[in-house]
Amino acid sequence: MAQKQKLTRRELLKSSAVTAGTLVLTGAGAPLAQARGSDTIRVGVVGCGGRGSGAANDCVNSAPGVKIVALADAFEDRLRGLKDKFKVPNNRCFIGIDAYKELMALDDVNLVILATPPGFRPKQFAEAINRGKNVFMEKPVAVCPAGIKMVIEASRKAGEKGLAVVAGTQRRHEAKYVETMKRIHDGAIGEIVSAQCYWNMGELWVSKRQPNQSDIEWQIRNWLYFTWLSGDHICEQHVHNIDVINWAFNDLPEQVHGVGGRQYRTGPEHGNIFDHFGVEFFYPNDVRTISMCRQIKGTTNNVSERVVGTKGASNCAGTIEGENPWRHKGPNPNPYVEEHTDLIKSIRSGNPLNEGRRIAESTLCAIMGRESAYSRQQFRRSWFMSRCTLDLLPPDDLKLSDSKPVPPFAVPGKYQLPGLAQEGRRRRRG
Repeated sequence: MAQKQKLTRRELLKSSAVTAGTLVLTGAGAPLAQARGSDTIRVGVVGCGGRGSGAANDCVNSAPGVKIVALADAFEDRLRGLKDKFKVPNNRCFIGIDAYKELMALDDVNLVILATPPGFRPKQFAEAINRGKNVFMEKPVAVCPAGIKMVIEASRKAGEKGLAVVAGTQRRHEAKYVETMKRIHDGAIGEIVSAQCYWNMGELWVSKRQPNQSDIEWQIRNWLYFTWLSGDHICEQHVHNIDVINWAFNDLPEQVHGVGGRQYRTGPEHGNIFDHFGVEFFYPNDVRTISMCRQIKGTTNNVSERVVGTKGASNCAGTIEGENPWRHKGPNPNPYVEEHTDLIKSIRSGNPLNEGRRIAESTLCAIMGRESAYSRQQFRRSWFMSRCTLDLLPPDDLKLSDSKPVPPFAVPGKYQLPGLAQEGRRRRRG
């Protein structure tokens, strides 16, 4: 089964440009938002906080003929900076949890940027594809298996419709990473026998609860610290490094075993996430890799990747040591801009990129690491996708005024991996 899945994924990667280049008018009756040649790229931004503002600026600076024409956010105050900067009229600024639907109903918008908290990403991405929009979406793209399945299905539809999808994994568009990976895949370090990746750092911002804020408003404004919104920091940040290791292997781990805890950040303002993780990923042929991430003040910083092969080793980012030493010496343009440059080029050329399934799979690996650490259970990816019943997707009728008590943080030994108990009963009956 693993061999069959691996072959299918590689065949998909080889054929994606051809498949995605075929324009098929399908879906919810919406016109496809195509743009060719020198056509203006008319961008709608969904989620106008720091990440959305950064992506909007990078998108506009990535190519000529790009214009921000619509904005959507749950909160009016988050809109103002982009609204003033890009002179977006009031009737094209939409406010509320469902504001993205109003923005995506605009026929003239041919690209949407999705930069809300990741828990909302699957439904917003599916809506964009159904509406015939090209998409740039920030990572991670989901926080649970149910969301991953939704993203994979929407990515498939994007391919059928000839829509471009690029994710905010900027290393995939950074010259020194791209050139290094070409050499790794060509055998410069031989067969990979181990790998390590890290996102260890100090504290991030926190938004303490203000008087009269509802549960939902506060949690969305403080979204980093709630699993249903961020996926925990192993998903929200460390997915970058996990994605690089998947890229090096050109494959996905078959099983996972994780540890982690909540020792430093214990106040209510830090929600219900962990502050450190350590995960062992098992790739095909029992090649084991180590993943670490931490957000604790006063600790050693390390954001990096490393792969070791039978002929050498590489940092994946411009250096190879061993039998075939090499160092990247060429230009290395800003990858946060280059990812948008590549996206827009693919739209205008009629050969749209589609990174949707790939980032969904890397996000899945991060979610697996989180759930293994929460539960202290080792499990296979095939089981997780087929039998784990975890569903953190927000309800369709969610309102800013709603109550939502914060679930307790996971206590290993007590936290039950959703679906595992049912699996145990099924096996005993069998």
